Amino acid sequence: MPPLNVLVVLYDGVQSLDVTGPVEVFDGAGRRPGGEGYAIRTVSLGGAPVRTSSGLTLLPDGELEEARPGPGTTLLVPGGRYTGTFEPRLTDWLRAYGGRAGRLVSVCTGGLLLAEAGLLDGRRATSHWSVCERMARSYPRVSVEPDPIYVRDGPVATSAGVTAGIDLALALVEEDFGRDAALLIARHLVVFLRRPGNQAQFSAQLAAQTARREPLRDVQQWITEHPDADLSVEALAARAALSPRHFARAFQAETGVTPGRYVERVRLEHARRLLEESGEGVAQIARACGYGTPEALRRAFVKTLGQPPAEYRRRFGRVPF
Repeated sequence: MPPLNVLVVLYDGVQSLDVTGPVEVFDGAGRRPGGEGYAIRTVSLGGAPVRTSSGLTLLPDGELEEARPGPGTTLLVPGGRYTGTFEPRLTDWLRAYGGRAGRLVSVCTGGLLLAEAGLLDGRRATSHWSVCERMARSYPRVSVEPDPIYVRDGPVATSAGVTAGIDLALALVEEDFGRDAALLIARHLVVFLRRPGNQAQFSAQLAAQTARREPLRDVQQWITEHPDADLSVEALAARAALSPRHFARAFQAETGVTPGRYVERVRLEHARRLLEESGEGVAQIARACGYGTPEALRRAFVKTLGQPPAEYRRRFGRVPF
């Protein structure tokens, strides 16, 4: 049986969407005609109302100190405004009882709370992109993956910021009640059913800082619109009217990545989108994204995503093929 109890930990400074996003998803499971749902309960220290980071006040159902999650419980720890310190009573409770839950889930900087309590030691995890580096530095026993929107490692699941918590909650509903249940909830919330967990927290354009100089910005836009073109450094430098050496240096200085790495990200992102949303064949997609051959596309997918294009489409495609 899936963990049908959901216990949500609230605290002052919590991010309201980290709470309400997943809760709306879990609540939706019980709104299906004749469908089974979750029993959702919120708790805080002393059962006191908490003020969220945006100023909203949330009234919990009970006291954290009295809560005892068990194998039938999904324990949800949302994120909040990170100040570098934690409420000791909260981390002490997580250390004592967090590992007893059937499923342990964090959203955004909630992963830092789990790490502080030692619940991520020896596990893969992620968090909001802005704290992943600090998380890796502060908790060396945690294998931090800054790119995915969520990471599953056994009974522990961690996610990136805000909307990634909704993606993770939908994945858990699908695991517990099936795809149709998750699809119904996603349609009601007007969100995608399955944004894959290994999808990057940023699109290629967002991941690379937009260049300040107009010729370099134009090149970035050209790459995005023409992934199948000649995107060598020499060709891109000519488009920017710069020497290849000057162009490569300037591009990395202003975007934070090399031209080659940026091209790789754009092509992979474009290929993923076509695999998810179109019925085009793998060979056609390989040509359209600048890989040339299906084998080159396959190597890129296996290297970055750990699975070949056909398996990726089988898991995440929304168009029958």
